Amino acid sequence: MVIKVFLASSSGSTAIKKKQQDVVGFLEALKVEYTQLDIACNEENRMWMRQNVPEDKKPSNGIPLPPQIFNEESYCGDYETFFDAKEDNSVYAFLGLPPPPGSKEAVQADKAGLIVENGTHGEEAEPEATPEESTKEVPEAEQNGDAHEEEEAAEDEEVAEEGAEGDEEEEAGDDEGHAGEEEEQEEEAE
Repeated sequence: MVIKVFLASSSGSTAIKKKQQDVVGFLEALKVEYTQLDIACNEENRMWMRQNVPEDKKPSNGIPLPPQIFNEESYCGDYETFFDAKEDNSVYAFLGLPPPPGSKEAVQADKAGLIVENGTHGEEAEPEATPEESTKEVPEAEQNGDAHEEEEAAEDEEVAEEGAEGDEEEEAGDDEGHAGEEEEQEEEAE
């Protein structure tokens, strides 16, 4: 499977250039094999990209801007979806590739119960509980954040007790200090 990144080698937009560099640089850092296809110098590449970006993913003017990313013939997304996948540590799933063993994405997929094989997008091993089902298992006191009030109150009492003990020790120390001062004053008076 080859990742295809459609770029414009002679773009006048610095924003597009930065986005293209970000995608290419990140793919190189991950050591993902990819091919750069220039849409500025090759009309076939431009037409293929425009025809294969899904209608619902095209901007309002109908002309998708580079970079556009494909896995063979399958559309992966544009820069914004790539960036979101990068932020979510799910670039391999975005690209339709299996994550390398031990990577953050592989660990997340294992925890989530996702099965990623042969470059296909992950499928859930078991359906996740709906938000309503997941809150039913949690006691109501924990759902609204009041579950730990008793623990916090006990901790506050301990801190208050420790503070009171410290104050008593300071007062005792102060008394000793005052006694020493009184003796000095008596000696000076004599």
